[in-house]
Amino acid sequence: MTPKLIRGPRIEVRSRVFDSARWKNYQPRHDDILIATYSKCGTTWMQRIVSMLVFGSAKPAKVWEISPWPDMLLFGPIEQILATAEAQNHRRFFKTHLPYDALPIYEGTKIIHVARDGRDAAMSLHNHLSNFSASSLARLNEISLGDPKFGDTYPAVPGDPARFFHEWVSNPVFEGQGDPLVSFFNVENTYWAAKDDSNMLLVHYADLKTDRAGEMRRIAKFLGIEIQESVWPSLIEAAGFEAMKRQGAELIPAAENLFEDGADRFFNKGTNGRWQDVFTKADLAFYDAKVKAEFSPELAHWVEHGRLSGAN
Repeated sequence: MTPKLIRGPRIEVRSRVFDSARWKNYQPRHDDILIATYSKCGTTWMQRIVSMLVFGSAKPAKVWEISPWPDMLLFGPIEQILATAEAQNHRRFFKTHLPYDALPIYEGTKIIHVARDGRDAAMSLHNHLSNFSASSLARLNEISLGDPKFGDTYPAVPGDPARFFHEWVSNPVFEGQGDPLVSFFNVENTYWAAKDDSNMLLVHYADLKTDRAGEMRRIAKFLGIEIQESVWPSLIEAAGFEAMKRQGAELIPAAENLFEDGADRFFNKGTNGRWQDVFTKADLAFYDAKVKAEFSPELAHWVEHGRLSGAN
């Protein structure tokens, strides 16, 4: 029996890489999980955690293959992605970088939103975008040229991370890769607005670093998954950054073709605060002003510090 639709998408989003229309023929199941984030906020980390909880095992699994990503244009025809999802027999967990308003929400679906300080996300995103392989860039150019909304080549990424941050913070079209609705500020606002919904769990990157074990148990409780106590230590260990980096080729083999240096480049640093000696004081001040203008004080505090820091 198809789960009841709670609400359909309220907005349409199409950037150079994401298209909300690709969710149109999604066929929900009563226990689907959506891992929803802005780019480089811990998405693959959460996919790995959820995969281990779903399968009850720390054995490496091809995360991008078992966790479909409907809105991503780079991964081919949507029919193929949805067919893969339909053929899955395990509890399904999808990835999305869309704002909450752009998704169809069904009864029973659990949404996990992972957030990160915008400055850390921007620093990581620069590394991500500036290390696409030649074949990936060719495909991105093909997509952008073929889209009547754009009709041009995929914009070059500034080599200087400080210059990238300047554009990221000052130009929501650049930052949203063609659609400001996919910008960091809009995405965070939409999930924060639904933070008290029973189907929503907000997790912060910094909290996963501070108390990975506690956060993993909180996620398992939210999903209604029980893990044997004897299994927990192996899951917690396997969810560490160094463990994931060591197993990168097994977890995301597709990265070999997408990025220069493959999974090793994708799992780059996994640290916060690297922006402090890179971005200019003027741009950091502009970022602070934009946070104050775009976010409520409560959201601004959570995005910067997370739930567990105790910062005032």
